[in-house]
Amino acid sequence: MSIDWDRRHCSRKGHITYAPDELRLRSRLHASTAVGEVWRCLRCGDFVLGEPHGSGPADRAPLVPRGRALRDLFILRFLAIERILRGLLIVVAAWAVWKFSNSQDAVRKLFEDDLTAFKPFAEHFHYDLDHSPVVDTIRKTFDYKKSTLQIVAAALLGYALIEIIEGFGLWWAKRWAEYLTVVATAAFLPLEVYELTEKISYFKIGTLALNVLAVLYILLGKRLFGLRGGHKAFEAERRSASLLEVKEAAGENGEPLEPLPVRPRTAADSG
Repeated sequence: MSIDWDRRHCSRKGHITYAPDELRLRSRLHASTAVGEVWRCLRCGDFVLGEPHGSGPADRAPLVPRGRALRDLFILRFLAIERILRGLLIVVAAWAVWKFSNSQDAVRKLFEDDLTAFKPFAEHFHYDLDHSPVVDTIRKTFDYKKSTLQIVAAALLGYALIEIIEGFGLWWAKRWAEYLTVVATAAFLPLEVYELTEKISYFKIGTLALNVLAVLYILLGKRLFGLRGGHKAFEAERRSASLLEVKEAAGENGEPLEPLPVRPRTAADSG
């Protein structure tokens, strides 16, 4: 069962109506009923009772995403939420590394004290904590210089800011954000593949698959870097889905649409 993205969005956000100045085009979007005038929604195409939300020349009507464009916007916003959440988690990690760099000795002492307390329990199960790979890895981090840890914290913070900027840009469907997402995500794909060669986990596989699909979807679907006709083809496709464009293209004999006559203002208008 296919999803009607237009009606789904209108049911949540409301309809958008517009009264174009062109007579024949206006007649295709307007009707009179026993309960009053109705105007056709630019998104879902349903007729809506009441005054239009705006009016003016057809070429100045709001470009309302509908159909595939609306579905694309939903997917972009899903990716935006994922990017923002990931960025916030990395901010927490950067703060933890910076905090650790300022209290290395205290953390080392606390770790060694706790390790001593757990030794009898580990020995009972014949586990040598002193030669544990996990314990060795943690101890190595205590030997890192404070300046090195602060550089790592700064790098993590910078990466987090990129992710958060990507997220907000994708939420607002900005084209620069799509370019940034493709470049930044593709740049880290080799690192994610390398991590899989070190240790395979379902989380790493899922993250890699999501990032690869995101890059391909945005790259091809949004026609970035000149692919599939580039930006001009993307804009033409988006405008071809506009209800006003569809109705205008359906004009009889291709005759130009006449603008509505402008009625002179009178004293009654200003009063």
